[in-house]
Amino acid sequence: MTEQYGSNSTTDDVLAGIDLRGKRALVTGVSSGLGVETARSLVAHGADVIGAARDIAKAKQATDAVRSAADASGGKFELVSLDLADLSSVHACAGGLLATGLPFDIIIANAGVMAPPLVRTVDGFESQFATNYLGHFALVNRVAPLLREGARVVILSSAAHQLADVDMDDPNFQRTGYDPWIAYGRSKTAAALFAVEFDRRHRERGVRAVAVHPGAIQTGLQQFTDPAAEQGIIDSINAANAAAGLPPFRYKTVPEGAASSVWAAARADAEAVGGHYCEDCQLAEIDDSEGVHGGVKSYALDSQHARAVWTRTEKLLNEHY
Repeated sequence: MTEQYGSNSTTDDVLAGIDLRGKRALVTGVSSGLGVETARSLVAHGADVIGAARDIAKAKQATDAVRSAADASGGKFELVSLDLADLSSVHACAGGLLATGLPFDIIIANAGVMAPPLVRTVDGFESQFATNYLGHFALVNRVAPLLREGARVVILSSAAHQLADVDMDDPNFQRTGYDPWIAYGRSKTAAALFAVEFDRRHRERGVRAVAVHPGAIQTGLQQFTDPAAEQGIIDSINAANAAAGLPPFRYKTVPEGAASSVWAAARADAEAVGGHYCEDCQLAEIDDSEGVHGGVKSYALDSQHARAVWTRTEKLLNEHY
């Protein structure tokens, strides 16, 4: 990776000069924010993009710019229905994609929910664990046979993984009190570990997976957050940054936030990022210090931990991949 990109890089910056004609991508969460920008940037460079969304009507309204970019570049864009919090919907979506037999070069597991009140899904799972992790785990594994050699799978994690390791003994907060931020952190640690183990299982056939922290962006993801709690996390980040001699926290723009996803999917060296956690369009360093800050906790990259979480997840879903 000779090019240098950082927190200010945009999707257009990292994809400059990249020709994605003939490539096919699946992006979840294309009804707002990062998902829309991720899809737009890929089709703008000629890719054919399948955008998955729970609310198709909302997604249609939100993706006018994606369709315009596809028309201009010769790429293609279409929508498919996917509710990650409902495993029957996940299975139906995966089944429809498998039925086409059309391969994928890129999958970006972008959709997510952050810090809502306690809600249990139709399948009985805590909603953040279900949406941010379990749904993507089931979807990506089911469509894995469609991944071509050289394909990339990008799983969105978050710096919030530093709030909590995943708890597979009580994933649904049935024995412990529910904390929306701890639940979010657990789900994003699980997402990072998913990338680690998926990469191990598929790299011999040339398919690599990477976890990505997009940065903090003001999108619809904040609809459930308590401003005081969010400010507390920002204060923690600023304290850590000050101690490290780094600049204070700032929100990224949407194109800056989506940049790390498309960088990992189409620009970064696969051998360098496969099985790792990235932020600001570069590899993150392990940092086990207290608080929320840049870097990645070692527990989110631990290969034995990742295998154990994978096995427990298969048992939860009653499926084996």
